[in-house]
Amino acid sequence: MIYFDNSATTKVLPEVLDTYNKVSEQIWGNPSSLHNFGEQAFNLLEQSRKQIADLLNVHPDEIYFTSGGTEGDNWVIKGTAIEKREFGKHLITTSVEHAAVRNSFEQLKQLGYDVTYLPVDDEGRISIADLKAAIRPDTTLVSIMAVNNEIGTIQPIKEAGELLKNYPKIHFHVDAVQGLGKGIQDQIFNDRTDFAAFSGHKFHAPRGTGFIYGRRGRRIAPLMNGGGQEKNQRSGTENLPGIAAMAKAIRLVLEKEPSAIDTERQIKQLIMDHISQFDKVTIFSKNDDTFAPHILCFAIKGVRGETIVHAFEKQGIYISTTSACSSKDHTESGTLNAMQVPDDIATSAVRISLGDHNTLDEAKQFVKVFDQLYEEFDKLS
Repeated sequence: MIYFDNSATTKVLPEVLDTYNKVSEQIWGNPSSLHNFGEQAFNLLEQSRKQIADLLNVHPDEIYFTSGGTEGDNWVIKGTAIEKREFGKHLITTSVEHAAVRNSFEQLKQLGYDVTYLPVDDEGRISIADLKAAIRPDTTLVSIMAVNNEIGTIQPIKEAGELLKNYPKIHFHVDAVQGLGKGIQDQIFNDRTDFAAFSGHKFHAPRGTGFIYGRRGRRIAPLMNGGGQEKNQRSGTENLPGIAAMAKAIRLVLEKEPSAIDTERQIKQLIMDHISQFDKVTIFSKNDDTFAPHILCFAIKGVRGETIVHAFEKQGIYISTTSACSSKDHTESGTLNAMQVPDDIATSAVRISLGDHNTLDEAKQFVKVFDQLYEEFDKLS
């Protein structure tokens, strides 16, 4: 099997699973309990928080544990809207966000908030000039993804942060779900980012784990009310085995980051160089510093994306039709639509997303299978 769908989810690393199992078996106390067993659990919780903070060069009290990226994005966006509603109800995001962000804003629109969706260019990237023009006196939130999950565009979040230094009362949120371990931590954690959301299953941690970074002094309203965990910001008994495992996963991923990025770039280039020779192929991703190293999106004109996915699946190669979260809807890519790519091309788009375990040999096998399938598709069309 060749697994090229790592932006959808990653395999839990054996070492990470070992940590999860050990904590589940040995430290199952509730971190909120007063007895010694609860104290052991609490200490491990805080050790995990400090480990993550140290790895990301932030403060431990700026890390809040969640169930994943969707919760994190929902919490920051809706929490900001609630917390700052008396100061304004204008919010800004982009036209290429993940559904977790987009649908959160759409719900707020139904509640009377005004949302501006920034357009993108032919690479799926926003303009800082457009962002500046969109800001109003009643703007309370700007939310921009770090890496586009469909084609891999790196948004100018550092430049956006520089602009927003002139507007200190506006919250700046970054959906960083696709960004960890991809060499852009300095952009995600620029000195103006207020909040960033992360999802454990995107970097070899168990599903149902995640965290947000929340800058000291920035407040959002809690969405989960209850026992007062996470400093009264996110109630609910903490998923201690998952959190400890996630902390280990982050350490392992960041240790391998330089070599993994280099290999991912080589794999991506090999595939791009090959498939670009075919007349009916359109490539939407690039392999430079303006795009993430692990995502490659392309289309074969005249062949629907799900047909391409299933054809590769029969050969033991797993890819996706752009965002796996919405692939079963059989709709064209939201990002490509925002880029004004014609529907007949957008509905043919598929995504390869690489991980630190993928190899050049797998890429060579992919292009062999691609040649075979392209010939079959060409005969059918």
